[in-house]
Amino acid sequence: MIGRTAALRRPLLVAAALSFVLPAAAGAQGFPVAGKPVTLIGGFPNGSGTDIYSRKLAEPLARALGVPVVVDNRVGAGGNIAMDHVAKAAPDGHTILMGTSAMLAINPALYPRMPIDTMRDLAPVLALADVPNALTVAPERRPQFTDCRAVIAAAKAQPGRLTYASTGNGTSTHLAGAQFAAAAGLDLVHVPYRGGPFAMTALLGGEVDIFLHQTPALVGPYRQGQVRLLGVTSRTRLAAFPDVPTMAEACDLPGFETTTWYLLAVPAATPAAIVERLAAEVRKVIDEPSFVAWVKEQGLTPMTGGPVEARALLAADLPKWAEVVRRSGARVD
Repeated sequence: MIGRTAALRRPLLVAAALSFVLPAAAGAQGFPVAGKPVTLIGGFPNGSGTDIYSRKLAEPLARALGVPVVVDNRVGAGGNIAMDHVAKAAPDGHTILMGTSAMLAINPALYPRMPIDTMRDLAPVLALADVPNALTVAPERRPQFTDCRAVIAAAKAQPGRLTYASTGNGTSTHLAGAQFAAAAGLDLVHVPYRGGPFAMTALLGGEVDIFLHQTPALVGPYRQGQVRLLGVTSRTRLAAFPDVPTMAEACDLPGFETTTWYLLAVPAATPAAIVERLAAEVRKVIDEPSFVAWVKEQGLTPMTGGPVEARALLAADLPKWAEVVRRSGARVD
């Protein structure tokens, strides 16, 4: 009798399983729509780290999907404008956020009024890369800053006089500067700019003393001799800058480390099958040896995993960055 009951249940269980699988599969059948572009929405200006990565990703992803992939940077409010646009877009896989931990994990603690809830309104697709910063100076403007110890000595000699640029209030470059100041016991003056290119222009023009910028945007200026890198905020030295010590080494700050990440996300209502398809196609692209080599040349570290791991990363970093923001006192009204 028991065997007969199990036998009767088996077709029902198979049918029940198919009822979940088939809608998911159907959700991906119409993606991508032929001829309809996939748009990578960034939150920072042309020439920023996310812009550089997006443009590198766009061409091979377009070949993989068989539709154009375009980059559209919607700048403003620390990336909130871009996130809001994606969260409210059609959940069809054709609008993807090129997100950062600054946008997704830091902004919720920084802005008292967020346009979206990053965990509720967006579906993480894939974590792309771990992103360090580098302590950067313009040698022509600040020739005395030959190493990190010289910066620390100057800041301690004149408290409240040394300035550091950032890409905006509460961004990862701001918080990296605040974390450096706190770790070294310095009184530094924060000068926010509207994105990396503007902050870099200020550094090269002598308007500010130092800049803890993200490494992808520093590769060109570093190779051209426009900037001097005094330390990287990663745990170990980077392949892109093998002669540049870590901040822990260069600044006598044992254990100092602060990095962020890039992460793709889509509207929360996007069918799971489309999310998985996007994750699989992007993973194929970024796991190619030539792409991995390029990522490392940018001073980035490739990340692994899929949608589940990306969501777990975001969930874990929200409270972590909330504490960093609280300690820094950063706030955007």
